[in-house]
Amino acid sequence: MVEFSLWDIARNLLLAARWTVVLSLIAFVGGGVAGFVLLAMRVSPLPWLRRVVVLYVELFQGTPLLMQLFLGFFGLPLLGIDVSPWLAATVTLTLYTSAYLVDIWRGCVEAVPRGQWGAAASLGMTWTQQLRYVIWPQAWKIAVPPTVGFLVQVVKSTALTSIVGLTELTKTGTMITNAAFRPFPIYAMVALIYFAMCFPLTWYARVLEQRYQRARHR
Repeated sequence: MVEFSLWDIARNLLLAARWTVVLSLIAFVGGGVAGFVLLAMRVSPLPWLRRVVVLYVELFQGTPLLMQLFLGFFGLPLLGIDVSPWLAATVTLTLYTSAYLVDIWRGCVEAVPRGQWGAAASLGMTWTQQLRYVIWPQAWKIAVPPTVGFLVQVVKSTALTSIVGLTELTKTGTMITNAAFRPFPIYAMVALIYFAMCFPLTWYARVLEQRYQRARHR
């Protein structure tokens, strides 16, 4: 058993939390970009494009993230593709995030009155221009609170990447526990660090939701 002071434990966990933050940001930004492309396909007038996105969303929402990580990390090498834990984690989390964001944003687009599409079409706008200049600016105001709220889910989901060997916050906590055999204080610190990262996002999403509700009822 290795002796660690509480300060040593906290310092190592905080250093590991950097990678949790980095992984969350990569997954959220990458998933946001992919989600926006998928959104355009999901609300497209072409039925086959909509069906492709529906299948994509059902696939990632209908299977556990843990299984997706396993398939990415252990399945791709069977096809001759060598992947590192970082690559497997970032790609899997990005795809997972995009599948949820496209569903969130689709609901926000559908919340915009259908008459807005007709009004934009009457101005001679193409379908792409309607989505870009008329529909999305209105949908974005609705989408911000749930999008920020979903970021909390992304941060917490990074804990599962420890199963493929990524040394982020949860994995570091497990490694220190195995060395020091002090599970309660170590995992309590891990939980507090996750709370410190997630609570501001939860609070901000709630504030945005309240602002939207007040603006809507004016």
